Amino acid sequence: MKQKKALRNHARKGPGRIEVSSKQTGQVCGDSPGGNTAIKSEKKTERNSFFSWLLVLALLGAWLSVGVMWFDLVDYNSVVGALGGVYDADGDGDFDVEDAKVLLGLTEKPVMVASPENPLGEKELHAESLPGENKESTSHSPHGSTSDAEPSLEFTTEESRPANQISPEVPPAAQPVPTSVSTPESITETTEFTEEPSVESKEEKEAKKKTPKLLNKFDKTIKSEINAAEKLRKKGKNEESLRAFEALVQKFPQSPRCRYGKAQAEDDLAEKMRSNEMLLKAVNSYKEVSELPDVPPDLIKATLKRRADRQQFLGRTRGSLATLEKLVQIFPEDISLKNDVGVAHLLLGDNKGAKQIYEEVLARAPNDGFAKVHYGFILKSENKIAESIPYLREGLESGEPGTDDGRFYFHLGDALQRTGDKSAYDWYEAGHRRGHFASVWQRSLYNVPGLRAQPWWKAEETGYTALVKMLERNWLTIRDEALSVLDSNNGQFLPEDENLRETGKWGQFTLWQQGRKATSSCRYVPKTCSLLERYPEATSCKRGQIKFSVMQAGTHVWPHTGPTNCRLRMHLGLVIPSKGCRIRCTNQTREWEEGKVLIFDDSFEHEVWQEAESYRLIFIVDVWHPELTQLQRQTLSPI
Repeated sequence: MKQKKALRNHARKGPGRIEVSSKQTGQVCGDSPGGNTAIKSEKKTERNSFFSWLLVLALLGAWLSVGVMWFDLVDYNSVVGALGGVYDADGDGDFDVEDAKVLLGLTEKPVMVASPENPLGEKELHAESLPGENKESTSHSPHGSTSDAEPSLEFTTEESRPANQISPEVPPAAQPVPTSVSTPESITETTEFTEEPSVESKEEKEAKKKTPKLLNKFDKTIKSEINAAEKLRKKGKNEESLRAFEALVQKFPQSPRCRYGKAQAEDDLAEKMRSNEMLLKAVNSYKEVSELPDVPPDLIKATLKRRADRQQFLGRTRGSLATLEKLVQIFPEDISLKNDVGVAHLLLGDNKGAKQIYEEVLARAPNDGFAKVHYGFILKSENKIAESIPYLREGLESGEPGTDDGRFYFHLGDALQRTGDKSAYDWYEAGHRRGHFASVWQRSLYNVPGLRAQPWWKAEETGYTALVKMLERNWLTIRDEALSVLDSNNGQFLPEDENLRETGKWGQFTLWQQGRKATSSCRYVPKTCSLLERYPEATSCKRGQIKFSVMQAGTHVWPHTGPTNCRLRMHLGLVIPSKGCRIRCTNQTREWEEGKVLIFDDSFEHEVWQEAESYRLIFIVDVWHPELTQLQRQTLSPI
């Protein structure tokens, strides 16, 4: 019994729990080897527990970060309250929710560049930037002539196209270009272009430093509500953003910033929907902003500039001019606004009004490069060739925003050529290096990239051999009808009016223009028009003409290029003097033959001499470039 009881007591103490009396051993427990092991084990366990807790806390922190990022768990407004007015991290002129995000490391700090063209760094709505188009240049972009000549000296813009119109080509201004201006002095023999670091002007640096202030005192009190709606807009949630801003406008009808947000949301939605109707709403909303009381000056400027831009996009050029003139009244010291007014006059074809504006600008700011190139452009349109050169050259050399335009390089080179200055080709080379021209020879400004480029073509290379054979087979019929019109002396042959002649007389009688048949003209030459009806490569060519051309003895046509690489030009000889008539395209010169077709690409530089004793008569037929697709032929805008 005693033994069983001892065993039960031992079991309660548990296995391995043996009590040893110090008296039995004659030692202190802590001094024994077994005691040291137990204490070390306890310390190791404590250390493991500590590191386990650290690991748990680290994991919790990681999951909390994920929650903040993906589920918006942070109350940004509380951060705003703590740091209001101290740190403007997102560059919007005040401290708000977006600043808090930057401080928390959830978004990168944006770099805002305020410029005269776009003070808020906003995304612009261009018909050319919409899906499916080749991005033809907008904002003061060079425009092609409506004839066979060089780019027009009329200042026009592609922005008047409807927002849903597409034209698959890329003009020079839309192509990548170096960030600095390559002037003739910096050009080497190579045609490769290398990027050079840009040198910021003093004005650009100041513009970057100055952040526009868009909130008045009242708007600062409702900043969190504005920020919430603006957050939706920045995320591209256009419909939700518009509803949010509309609610704010209804709640705070006198708030300029709320109404400006509404206008921006409508602007964004117009781009998404490709809707001119929605864009008109935005234009009206921008106007309403400017008419409210207590609008901050920066907000008025941003609002009216954007309104003028959108009006121009819609083709409402006179309305755009009125908006810009209002801006100049409010901000008379802002030279850039005055320059914009000059452009608006040019877009209306009012060269006289534009000239007066730029004279006023240059009187106040003699070194303004933007004003100089535009003033030089106007002088050249007045055929004041020598006077235009210094303004065009100094304006381009300034490198100021708005001067890097292929048209200015084009007309400076042309002016230099006409005065016999060989530096013309240096400027053409500069334009090529800037991406405005395909080459020094090929200087058209409205181009589809990747098309085969050569000055002279053979009929079999074009794929239009049937058309060529028809023309050559029927050349006498075509000639006789043309002569009947010419001999009648009824004024059907109109003088060339593109300022391309140095000397002489040159008349044209047009049958098709921009793909449209001139029915009244075809009544005089019915057989010729009937023959051509079967060849859509010619009659549907919206970037060309079909016409008779008569050139009198003693005529010289300056070197020039056509506006686009999208066409080829056929010349059928009808009445050709035996000597003295020739045409140069690039560095190759050829002569016409009666009943034979010459084919060349008039986007390359060409020149004509008529030094015979009698007139020269030819038939010109423009055809689509053979490598253009049917879709491109249908969607390219007319020239």
